[in-house]
Amino acid sequence: MALSCLCEPVNGSEQDFVFCNSITFNFTGNESGRCHLQTLDEVLFRLLGSRRSPFFFPVTFTYIFIFVTGVVGNLLTCTVIVKDRKMRTPSNLYLFSLAISDLLVLLFGMPLEIYELWQNYPFPFGESICYFKVFLFEMVCFASVLNVTVLSVERYIAVVHPLKTRYAITNKHAQRVISGVWAMSLFCAIPNTSLHGLQYHYLPEKVLESATCNLLKPKWMYNLVIQVTTILFYFVPMMVISVLYLMIGLTLGRGQRQKKSKQDKQHGNDSWKIHLDRGRRRQVTKMHFVVVLVFAICWAPFHIDRLLWSFITSWTDHMHNIFEYVHIISGVLFYLSSAVNPIIYNLLSSRFRERFQTLVCRPLASSSSRNDSVPFYIINKDPTTDVQCPG
Repeated sequence: MALSCLCEPVNGSEQDFVFCNSITFNFTGNESGRCHLQTLDEVLFRLLGSRRSPFFFPVTFTYIFIFVTGVVGNLLTCTVIVKDRKMRTPSNLYLFSLAISDLLVLLFGMPLEIYELWQNYPFPFGESICYFKVFLFEMVCFASVLNVTVLSVERYIAVVHPLKTRYAITNKHAQRVISGVWAMSLFCAIPNTSLHGLQYHYLPEKVLESATCNLLKPKWMYNLVIQVTTILFYFVPMMVISVLYLMIGLTLGRGQRQKKSKQDKQHGNDSWKIHLDRGRRRQVTKMHFVVVLVFAICWAPFHIDRLLWSFITSWTDHMHNIFEYVHIISGVLFYLSSAVNPIIYNLLSSRFRERFQTLVCRPLASSSSRNDSVPFYIINKDPTTDVQCPG
């Protein structure tokens, strides 16, 4: 509870708050009015609302679950791709880049989000952290959608133009594209970041307890930036991706029909290898399609939230209540999109599933063998046998 107090004229407005030490105060000229003695916390509550979100506890528990799942899953994804040379394909490099952006938002963005749910004001971390927060979210938004887009383009070339894959889609090419994606994301995050900063309320002097990380520049500039970036970094990429996967689906359907007609003519190992290669290609394409679909669904409320805030100029209490729910839902889905991809890999990709099991179960198996008191060892003659979890 703040020790300083404020007073307000009985028939005055919110702008008439002045610091006072008594209950009676002369305002202008010979006019005298009575003051309602108020603490600073009460005044800030009128101006900025409650410090703590009414959804703090359920949303925080949801965020903690998403945080643990997302950090563990994305770390496993990155570790598998880094340690296993066979997993360092161009497609998986794009998934690695996507996992890095997910880790950034989970490790740095979510703690700040939880803190603001707990205490919306004052923002105690300084102006540099305020800039970092806005910059991080903008950069991750752009990097994620660009990674998903180039991943879809890579799948399109691999399926529709497979002969170009060997020389057009290589690891070095993927690394150059990923570098370009992050450079473009960094550059495009600057405009919106420059519009924000620490905002203080003056009553009539600057009150440090009222500091919030908020928009400082004119609203029309923010509206323009949000509308342009939403079109360029969500709607246009989603349209392009939809067309690409439509063509991929048509190509795979046509190939399935051709495979049935040729299956009777082919025999032996060559037939089996072709069938296996096509099966893996279809599996990878299906996994990438689900990743893109989940991404589009999870990020739609996030962009709706930003567009509502930029388009609506006159707010009513009912609109504020609706927007609060939209804001909470968009935040949960935003962070969920950063945690769900490793689950998709595990469910839809046999290669990722085997690598995840090996990575997780090998330490358990080695720990179990160290604690085993049996005086002899069973030697496995097949070195290619997959590692299985104990029990």
